[in-house]
Amino acid sequence: MPTDPVALTRQLVDIESISDNEAAVGHFLSNYLREQNFQVETMPVPQSGGRERFNVYAGISNDSPDVVLSTHMDTVPPFFPSREDDQYIYGRGSSDAKGIIAAQVVAAERLRAMGVRVGLLFLVGEENGSHGAKVANLQPKGSRFLINGEPTDNRLALASKGVLNAVIRAHGKMAHSAYPELGDSAIHKLVSVLERLLHMPLPSDPEVGPATLNIGLIQGGYAPNVIADEASATILVRLVGPSDKIRASLRDAIGGDAELDVALEIPFQRLKRIEGLATMIAAFTTDVPALSKWGEPLLFGPGSIHVAHTPNERLAKQEQREAIDLYVQVAHRLVQ
Repeated sequence: MPTDPVALTRQLVDIESISDNEAAVGHFLSNYLREQNFQVETMPVPQSGGRERFNVYAGISNDSPDVVLSTHMDTVPPFFPSREDDQYIYGRGSSDAKGIIAAQVVAAERLRAMGVRVGLLFLVGEENGSHGAKVANLQPKGSRFLINGEPTDNRLALASKGVLNAVIRAHGKMAHSAYPELGDSAIHKLVSVLERLLHMPLPSDPEVGPATLNIGLIQGGYAPNVIADEASATILVRLVGPSDKIRASLRDAIGGDAELDVALEIPFQRLKRIEGLATMIAAFTTDVPALSKWGEPLLFGPGSIHVAHTPNERLAKQEQREAIDLYVQVAHRLVQ
């Protein structure tokens, strides 16, 4: 029986799958895809605590796919269940990316009926480090093309910005605030460093636009009457090219006032173009850089990134229907 994309989206949304807790939605998808006569396998993804977690791959028995449709099963918190009206499906993950999963399942059913060798790859952990994609990249299926789904308003992404996530730590000497000369404030050092970072020149790409820097977290101190001996800030830079110059600029701006610890880097990615499709630049990161062995990548999907991760997350039903047609059209063009 053909998949109803709205019904499938709501079933998926109603299974809470915040990052690190994707087992239930993975089991549901595995069983559903088997019922749709796909050959299904799971790829265990280790995590601390030993809880079950796995990617789901569905394809053609004993055959390598030419094209793989892929997105992620995990969501950001908080969870809230689905509802719908005439125009929209609402709920956590409706846009990012469970509505995309449903669209890709329907598209894969149509492509299979057309004789296209198609696979589906649904991943864990995209929202917090692409852990599932890194495991999947150790088990490629020989596909020529990878179509990754993220909310791009059904526009083909020409590039996606990378990420440099770093912690800046300042150290000082604790003292009574009445006698600041006896201490050395780590917070004062950190504030000075952050001011310099906010005025640091950032690179720009003529097609992609500028790199951006956000100071997302600041921690330190004990009380207003204590000179702080430790302080830290977590920053995130959206990359539009290699990170070397950004790293050097950060070190120069920090000088000897603090330490720089890079926690995560996801590289900037240019993507395949197809004539005749509306395009965009993705300022966000995706699993694509971690899936280098799954074929030449493309990136597009239904939904708006501007409502993803918000209390009003939603997906237009018409846009989901258009995405199904677009996935079929693009995949068919790629393999001809």
